[in-house]
Formats: sequence, C-alpha cells, structure tokens
Amino acid sequence: MNYTIRLITEQDVPFMWEMLYESMYVPEGQEPFNRDILRDPSIAKYAENWGRAGDIGLIAVTDEGEPLGTITTRFFQEDNQGYGYVGADVPELGMALSQTHRGQGIGTALMQALFEELHKNGIARVSLSVDPNNTAAVKLYQRFGFEKVGMAGTSITMVTDVRQSGVE
Repeated sequence: MNYTIRLITEQDVPFMWEMLYESMYVPEGQEPFNRDILRDPSIAKYAENWGRAGDIGLIAVTDEGEPLGTITTRFFQEDNQGYGYVGADVPELGMALSQTHRGQGIGTALMQALFEELHKNGIARVSLSVDPNNTAAVKLYQRFGFEKVGMAGTSITMVTDVRQSGVE
C-alpha cells in the first residue's frame, strides 16, 4: 500500500478527533470507551482549537486519499497539564492508527516524520503518556529513545531527546 505523510490541514481535523478516540487504549476483551469521553476537558484539550501556535500534526494518507493515522504534538502549561506533561517547554505526543492499518510500519514512518519536524522547529525533547499494557506502542516508543520518567494514573510518562532519538 502506498501512502504519504503530510502536515494536518483543517480538513483533517475531524479524522484527528477520530484518532484521538482510537488512541485510548482498551485492554483485550474490555468495553471501549463511550465516545462522549471526547467531550471530557482532559481529553478534548489534545485536539480542540487545533492549529494554535506550537501545534505540529502529521497525517498518513493513501494515494487514494484514505486517512490511515495521525501523530501530533502540543504544548501544555503547568495549570493545564496533559497526561504526559513534564514541562511547559516539552510538547506532548499523541499518535493513533486506524485499527486496520496497524503493524505495517506506518507508526514508525509517522514517528520519523514527526521527529524531523520537531528538529526543524528547534524542539529538543518530547513527552508522551502510554498504558504499559499497550506493548506494541511501548516498544515503538522505546525504539525512538523514549524512557520512563514517571506515572500518571495507570499510564507511564515517557520522554526522549529529539536529537538523540532513534530516527532511522
């Protein structure tokens, strides 16, 4: 399957919201979250008012225009922290792929493209929050140099140095 990775545009924002929902890890055999969770301020802040200063978002799309997944970074402040918050100068990464397109290397390609964008924008470090049971995601993040720096609820907070990451 051929696909390209490009910056998210205003037309991609509805799909980005869909990927925000997909990014919420649900263990095998458990009921998925109610879609109303996207209205929760602690979740919605990852996508609402997309395009503000500092936001970086990439989308993978097939040659036919079908969206496959997104990767984003957004800065948060001390008084409005994200789940993977480590500091106001460190953007938080969010990533998701459509279920039918996982395990095909698209996540790795999105990570590589994002790290290039972060580097171009002079961003030294990036953080994220991941459920430790989401082993595929944890392995991907570790390949890019992410290391555990703490816990927030049931999730691991991880950070990597953009310049030292495993961009392949």
